[in-house]
Order: sequence, then structure tokens, then C-alpha cells
Amino acid sequence: MTATAAALPPLRQDLRLHESAPDRDGAPAWAIQDPVTNRFYRIGWLEYECLLRWPGDPAAIAADIAAHTTLAVDAAQVEDFAAFLERHQLLAPTENGRQQLLRQLRQPGWRHWRWWLHHYLFIRVPLVRPERFLARLAPLVEPLFSPAALVAVCAASLLGLALVARQWEAFTHGVLDILTPAGIVGFLLALVVSKTLHELGHALVATRQGVRVAHMGVAFLVMWPMLYTDTGESWRLRSHRQRLAISSAGIAVEMALAGLATLLWALLDDGPLRQAALYLATTGWVLSLALNVSPFMRFDGYFILSDALDFPNLHERAGMHARVWLRRRVLGLADAWPEPLAPRTRRALVGFALATWLYRLVVFLGIAWAVYAFFFKALGIFLMLVEIVWFIARPAWSELSVWKARWPEVAPARRRRLLAGLALAGGLLAVPWRFDVAAPGVAHAARQQFVFAPFPAPLVDLQPPGGVRAGTVLASFAAPDLAVRESRAAAAAEALERRLSGLLDTDGGVEQQMALTQRLDEQRAEARATRDEVERLRIAAEFDGDWLDVDRTLRPGVWLGVREAVGVLVDPTSWVVDAYVEQRLVERIAPGARAEFLPQGGLRAWPAEVLAIDSTRAQRLAHPMLDSRHGGPFATLPPSSAQQEATPAEALYRVRLRLDAPPPELRELRGSVRIEGAARSLAWEAVRGTLAVLVRESGF
Repeated sequence: MTATAAALPPLRQDLRLHESAPDRDGAPAWAIQDPVTNRFYRIGWLEYECLLRWPGDPAAIAADIAAHTTLAVDAAQVEDFAAFLERHQLLAPTENGRQQLLRQLRQPGWRHWRWWLHHYLFIRVPLVRPERFLARLAPLVEPLFSPAALVAVCAASLLGLALVARQWEAFTHGVLDILTPAGIVGFLLALVVSKTLHELGHALVATRQGVRVAHMGVAFLVMWPMLYTDTGESWRLRSHRQRLAISSAGIAVEMALAGLATLLWALLDDGPLRQAALYLATTGWVLSLALNVSPFMRFDGYFILSDALDFPNLHERAGMHARVWLRRRVLGLADAWPEPLAPRTRRALVGFALATWLYRLVVFLGIAWAVYAFFFKALGIFLMLVEIVWFIARPAWSELSVWKARWPEVAPARRRRLLAGLALAGGLLAVPWRFDVAAPGVAHAARQQFVFAPFPAPLVDLQPPGGVRAGTVLASFAAPDLAVRESRAAAAAEALERRLSGLLDTDGGVEQQMALTQRLDEQRAEARATRDEVERLRIAAEFDGDWLDVDRTLRPGVWLGVREAVGVLVDPTSWVVDAYVEQRLVERIAPGARAEFLPQGGLRAWPAEVLAIDSTRAQRLAHPMLDSRHGGPFATLPPSSAQQEATPAEALYRVRLRLDAPPPELRELRGSVRIEGAARSLAWEAVRGTLAVLVRESGF
């Protein structure tokens, strides 16, 4: 016998019925409590009237309700409610139901691989029953719930934020220390402390509201442990404001802890206590704001929003409205709305549901990648596929199955429009499209001559900035020791020449002549080398150009080192851009492609053309201003003993472009480049990318 048979089964004797707060429209509401699962089911006036007359014949129950109340009800509505009760096992089990329960009890449960397949993403393990502990702790923390405590915590948090703003650089450097092994351990310890106090906040506020906290424990989300508190009995409360206080207590405690820790960090001296305060501050501010506040997953933010709006089952109800909205908008079906709501409220629910679906798609794809990355490859691939199929493909396929079954109900004209739209979308995906390739870059002169002292030496003369011709001496330096060496070498060579000529007149020995000749050659070579060194002290322009970036404070006699630039000579007629493109995008670029360069902070882009593309990845960044350590966009690996220069962390390829015209200001500029990419089909790119990933990840 089923619940929709002529004689409805009776309700379970252990169920409890609690009067709840009225709905948003003022209609009365109640909550059915299942003490076995500690779940609550909110029902309305119609369901309450059905319970008053339960069990019985559905038609008789409907007729009696219609006769004694203002409700218009039929037997089908009573049967639907009976099916709901049976689906949630709230009816006394029939013989068939008892047999089904016995079969469920005989299942191996967690000892079977199927249980782990369905539950590995989220497992709850109750650990403690904290009622007695909370009852003893509640009076001790009662002063923390006073207005004075709230004002003190808010003032301390604001003061801490103001003090940290004055030490922002030190604070950010301390945050970077979290990436060290010791920092990770400290961060995890702070996370345990913060989340424990978070759950205690829920439990203590629930106890103050008279709600029993059944148990507290650990939940495993994709094998990641997180604490939880069972406050399900809060549905017994008549006021949604009381439920709001319970759901927001955890975030409030974490925010208070983060604010006080921020103030402590600002006041303490460097040491372990200050670092511990930093960990508590970052865990509170970052994790609470980034994770718990989100209303798109069933975390605190969702329950806070649901209780603040007094809108129970927000996700489910919004999803039902969104599905009906899609069927009405896309298929043109005249489906009735799940519940009567104002148009403005219904539009808000549909928008919320669409945002939730998009958010969850991103999150579930991330979880799928996480389970693939955290486990060994074979198990990771299997679990990733399970996650994608169960949480992404299954809901989509379920709704598409409904569309397929109801396709005959769609008007012929709308069918043609939908098929034409699908064909157009397929064509747009198949047709090659041009997409620009964006990359950071630096514009500089194609020819430039940086002038440095050849070795530490005093400045003698410096060419003033401006246009110069090739061969113009840009800077000259002095080296008194070179002059002395040159004169000595010349004198020694002259003396050797006189000795050698005298030796030839007296017919000296052959060996002595050869020795003097060799010494003479050495002195002459030294003299030439010294003259070359002296010539290096006079640095001339290699081409016609503009002499720029000259330090006007330099005066004759000032000593300069080899790393101190005196100025730079640039060719103003030809400018190029060095752009660094990711490996996956470089194949879409070809020499001769048009491009444009937008200087950082500029309003107008400059046209350019691709000259050449490096065939190998860049081993270093030729321009330090692109390094993230200097405010650039690219992260680099620290220099090693073998490689003294910083290496880009990702595979980058240098693309050189030629600007059509030199920039107004003849100086090196950082900016962004947009290059016209080769036309590609989106569908083919997706297939090719998928195949590339499969080939890359297929090796075990």
C-alpha cells in the first residue's frame, strides 16, 4: 500500500509539531521535527489542516478542509502531501516500507565502495554532545553579548585597521612569510583556533536562544576537514531574527577575533606573539570574507541571507522558479509558478538562482580539478569524472530530459526558431574568428647606446643633452695611472731601440739581439694596449641620435663606477616593443600581423607591426620593469648560482614589434600590447585543447 492509496498510512508517533513564524505574506506556518534525523520540515496552513485530519481518505480530507476552512483544496493536493511525507519517511511504515527499511539496514554502509563513491565529497562525523559544556560556559561569556562589549570590539578593530594602514608594508611582508613551512604550520594552527571559536559562537548563541545543540563534529569537504555545529533545532524558533543571530554568530566571532588580532599586531613588537596575531587576523579577514560570506553555497552567508529575508529553502525555491522561468522563456510553455510571489521578488529569485548556478559551476569545476590533483592519477581521474557527472552533468541532463519530454508541447514556430538558433550558434562556433592576443610589453628605441664608465674613473667632460652626430664624444674620463704607464712603456721602448741599434753596430751576439727584440715587441704591445685603454676613456656616439637621461649634477672630477649610467643615446627614428606572450598563445601570432601598444596610464594606443617571434622560451626578462619584484606583471624565479638573472616562472616567448611612429616622449615605456591573432574556430580550439590535455595527462 502506498501513501496515495485510498487509506493513508498514519504518521509516525515520535514526530513533533512546532508552531513557526508566519510566512512573508502573513500565512501561518509550522515545522515538523523528525527526532531521529533531527531534521525540520516547514509546512503551511493547508498541510497543517491535513495533519489535523490524518489519516483518512484523501478525498474525504480535502472535502472536510474545504467545508470548514476558506481553503480551496482537492484530493490531488492531499495525495501530493502524502507523497512528500512518505518520501521523507514521516509516515508509519507499511509492510513494504518495513521490508525496504530492513534492506537498507542490511546494506554494508561505509564498508562498501558505493558508500564512499556517493559520500567522499562531504562526510559529517559527530564528535561531541556539548549541551552540558555550553550550559556551564554560557553564563561566563554573557558579558560579551552586552552593547558595551560590541562597541569596544568595533572600536578596537577600527583602531587596529588604522594602525595597520600606517604599517602596511610591514604587514604585507609578514603575510608573505605565511608561504614558508613554519608560516604554513602557524597559519593552520590559527585556522583551527579561529574555526573552533567560530563554531562555539554558533553554539553559544543557539544556547542563549533556548535551542539545543545536538552535536558538534568534523565535516570532510573533498577530504578537507572543517568543523561544524548542528543547530537544526533553530527552526523551532518563531522569529527569523533569532535564527539570523545564530547563523551570523560564527562570522561575528571571527570578525571580532580578526579585529582584536589586528590591533595586537600593530601594538606588539616583532616576535612569535606578533606573528601569531598576524595569522589570526589573516585567517579571520580573508577566509570569512572570501568563503563564509558567500550566499551561493550552503555556508553561513546563505543562512544569513535566508534568515535576513525570512525566506527558508532559498536555494531550492529560487531554483524551482528559475527552471520554470527558463521553460516559459525558452520553450514558451505555460507552466504555473511554484508559488505565488510578487513579480519583483520572482525576478530577484531567478537572478539569484542563475548566479548560484554559475558560481557552483566554477566551484565544482575547481573541486573536480582539486580531486584530480590531490590523488594519484588513476584515482584522481576517476573521482574527477564522478564529480563532474554527479554535480554538473546530472542536473543539466535532468532538466534537458524534461525539455525533451515536453518538446511536443512547444509551438511549431518556436521550435523552428530554437533549431535555427542552435544552428546559428553551431555555425558561429565553427566559423574561424579573429581574436586579439594581449600581452605586457616595453617600448624602447631600436638602437640605443648606454654610456657607462669603462672602469672606475673620474669624469673629465660630459656632452650636454640634445641631438648629436655620430662620432661626437659623449663623455670622457681620466686615468692618471694609464698616462704614467703609457709614458713608461714609450720610454722603455725607446731605450730598447737604442740598445738594439748599438748592439747591431757592434755585431753583438744573436741570442742577445733576439732577446732585446722580444722585449721591444712587448713594450710596444703594452704601449698600444695602454693607448687603447686611454681611447676607451673617450666614449663617442655610434650613430646620429638624441643624447638623453644625462645627470645634470655630474661635474668634472666626480668619480663614477661601472654600474652608474651617465646617459643614453637613442635613435629617434625607429622604435620597437618587446612583448612577452604565453606559450599557449604564441602560435596564434605571425610576423607582419598588425598590433597596437598602449602605454601604462596612456589614453591612446600606438599602431605597430610584428617583426619577429622568438623560437625558444625567454630565459630572462630583458627589461626589469616587467618583473613582479619591480611592479611588473610577471613572476620570476629567484636567481641561482648558475643563472644570475631572474627567470620567468612561466613559459614566455618574446615577440618584437615595430612602432609605426616614435612616441612623443623619447623614453622607455611599459604598457600592454594587443596583437591581431590568426583566425581560429572556437569549436576546433576547444576540441584541440581538450585533446592536448588528454594526451598530456594520459601518461601514468
